[in-house]
Amino acid sequence: MTRDLAPLARRTREIYERNAARFDAERLRTGIESAWLSEFTEGLPAGAPVLDLGCGAGEPVAAWLIGAGFAVTGLDIAPAMLALARRRWPACRWIEGDMRGLDLGETFDGILGWHSFFHLTAKEQREALPAIAAHLRPGGALMLTVGPEAGEVAGRVGDDPVYHASLSEAEYGEILAGQGIRIARFVRADPGCDGATVLLGRKAAIPSS
Repeated sequence: MTRDLAPLARRTREIYERNAARFDAERLRTGIESAWLSEFTEGLPAGAPVLDLGCGAGEPVAAWLIGAGFAVTGLDIAPAMLALARRRWPACRWIEGDMRGLDLGETFDGILGWHSFFHLTAKEQREALPAIAAHLRPGGALMLTVGPEAGEVAGRVGDDPVYHASLSEAEYGEILAGQGIRIARFVRADPGCDGATVLLGRKAAIPSS
């Protein structure tokens, strides 16, 4: 990590906590994620448990999943964001926690980190991926938004800069392959999704006897 961005990487929770209401109000709700969410959930059992890492206030990703009938567990590091999610969907499970060192003691048919996983440093991403993969059931789907290439940059939340980092597609593929997950699609700067770079992986299913 460069010296300039090192302090910024440590402020992600603080930035989202302070800007929760503004970020939620300004978050796009145009449905641009829908095609990716449909592909992510394709083949998952009806009502399957899905873990939304960095769920924020639940709009628009958790909202789409809940509307599609999936059993959503949302995890976020910022209590103010979770308070908004709980107000909207009190019957769902919202956990204050950190995707670094993830250890929920359960598995899910789908896990995604949409506009959240890339706030981890490269080192943290390398350490987090095996733990995340361990929470994914055989045959399950993993979807992350990452960067188009390896490196780190500063984005914005409200008036504050916020840290972003990414590994290369090749390194993601190597780490995930070691956890039994193959990259099914890796799309850089998808013009149909506001320029998001999306990684969609599938975990190998257990062969039927």
